[in-house]
Amino acid sequence: MRVIAGEYKGRRLKSVPGTNTRPTTDKVKESLFNIIGPFFDGGTSLDMFAGSGGLSIEAVSRGIDKAVLFEKNRKALDTIKENIAVTKEAEKFTVYAGDARKSLRAFATENPNTQFSLVFLDPPYAEEKTVADISEMIALQLVNEETVFVCEMAKENTLPEQIGPYGKWKRAVYGTIAIEMFDYIQEG
Repeated sequence: MRVIAGEYKGRRLKSVPGTNTRPTTDKVKESLFNIIGPFFDGGTSLDMFAGSGGLSIEAVSRGIDKAVLFEKNRKALDTIKENIAVTKEAEKFTVYAGDARKSLRAFATENPNTQFSLVFLDPPYAEEKTVADISEMIALQLVNEETVFVCEMAKENTLPEQIGPYGKWKRAVYGTIAIEMFDYIQEG
């Protein structure tokens, strides 16, 4: 794995050892960022199930100011720390160890004025609760009209066309996975 574009372009990233995480391949990552970006003018991103941290590092490389990562797997946390070190800008990343949903509530309490402009949701498929996760972010006021959600799932699955005030605007299938993107639907 490597950083595809931006400030950290070409830097090599490690994958999480073992089979408990599914890294987003470079090809999928490049396609994904070409759809949602490809570059950003600041903002804060959230990766609820960060794995290796590759998506967050790519987002910061492409202009996101700060990335928040949630991960509970110890091997993944070690890999995230090693990958963040490759950026030489650790201050741009905040990593929460533990259950993503508990971390979300803790983050909201500790950072009451932070709203995410970009959210990655790639939960373990057996724990997929994306609709509930997005609804919780809305209730905690962690998202706004500028937020874009990027949701990864098994290609056999699909999310509703609308979750709260956010509507699905793109679905892309890459081999065995699908990525669906949501953004705010304008009123009226």
